[in-house]
Amino acid sequence: MTTQHNDSLLRFMTCGSVDDGKSTLIGRLLYDTKTILADTLTQISNTSKKRGMEAVDLSLLTDGLQAEREQGITIDVAYRYFSTGTRKYIIADAPGHEQYTRNMVTAASTANLAIILIDARRGVLTQTRRHSYLAHLVGIPHIVVAVNKMDLVNYDQATFDKICADYTAFATELGLAAARDIRFIPMSALNGDMLVDRLDNMSWYQGETLLEMLEKAPAAHTEQSEAFRFPVQFVCRPHASDNPELHDFRGFMGRIESGEIAVGDAVTVLPNGYTSKVKAIQLGAEQLQSATTEQSVTLLLEDEIDTSRGDMIVKSAETVEPVKQIEAFVCWLSETPMSTARTYIVRHTTRESKAKVGAISYKVDVNTLEQQATTELKMNDIARISFKLAQPLMIDSYKNNRATGAFIIIDESTNNTVGAGMIA
Repeated sequence: MTTQHNDSLLRFMTCGSVDDGKSTLIGRLLYDTKTILADTLTQISNTSKKRGMEAVDLSLLTDGLQAEREQGITIDVAYRYFSTGTRKYIIADAPGHEQYTRNMVTAASTANLAIILIDARRGVLTQTRRHSYLAHLVGIPHIVVAVNKMDLVNYDQATFDKICADYTAFATELGLAAARDIRFIPMSALNGDMLVDRLDNMSWYQGETLLEMLEKAPAAHTEQSEAFRFPVQFVCRPHASDNPELHDFRGFMGRIESGEIAVGDAVTVLPNGYTSKVKAIQLGAEQLQSATTEQSVTLLLEDEIDTSRGDMIVKSAETVEPVKQIEAFVCWLSETPMSTARTYIVRHTTRESKAKVGAISYKVDVNTLEQQATTELKMNDIARISFKLAQPLMIDSYKNNRATGAFIIIDESTNNTVGAGMIA
């Protein structure tokens, strides 16, 4: 029996300038899709009244930290979950401030769609450019440019059209327009125009509502065929003396990061290059004939192969060459600056390697997108860097495979995660 992979989940994020209405938009989505619990609605209603508001402030649904509620701004990534009749959603409400760039990169790393909000009164701002660049950098394939607060410009179509033209010109300059699916929608998150319901204020807009766009957006791993990548997490050797069937059991346990595998497929184990065929695929006690992306399974091979945690099983027709040097874009997460004199640990899938910074090619000014020379990275900096590795890694470029094209950097003295990288 083959277990069907559920691809109905959509992870998306919202981003934009301060006070563009990101939290209100998410709150309105949750409210209009009837996802808010009664006690939660009562709580935010009471908070709204204390602030002297006549209507319920839906942004309170995502501004969950006490500090955020007191300041009226979002300072951390707030995750929320909701579902409709057709699919499930995970929303990441990313902060808009430049000093929280690392938070946005973290939120964007797993998103398959980004909603970039623009205030209809302000148009395309520096922050809009920065967020679009970061969405482009982390490989989000679908962009929805939501022109919010249309109620404050009397739902004027000319204002919307000008913002669309300005953003398209910028996206073309950045290379975003050619590489990504970009769509535009006018809305009022406060009143609910064009989120779940169309209402009557913008009859000139004949496109889809935001929820209709989300319902039709492709889930991750569904738009193109991907190479099979299976990092080994654990080698299962039960050695159960009371069960003869387990005497010689040797299963390779892990999560399929991309692609699919079937019994009988020829595979290669990297970095050693040993080859074999898949004898069986197990999901708990269930025997599968095939498995696909994001399933955690146990693979049994026909041959006895010396394999351990950190190795990667690939299809023999889709193999890659292990490398000891990588070029990557890195977002620095730590308050302690990166030093070219220090040794770090690069963790890529289930494999770790000590690494030295080879060179910092340039740092990107996330506001102007200018490339600047630098010798160190500070918190929230993004730069193109080369690393020399002690152990070989089995990598793909990030644009081809977000799972095996990404890694984190660990400070070996504190074991803190200090950087996140995307292989060029």
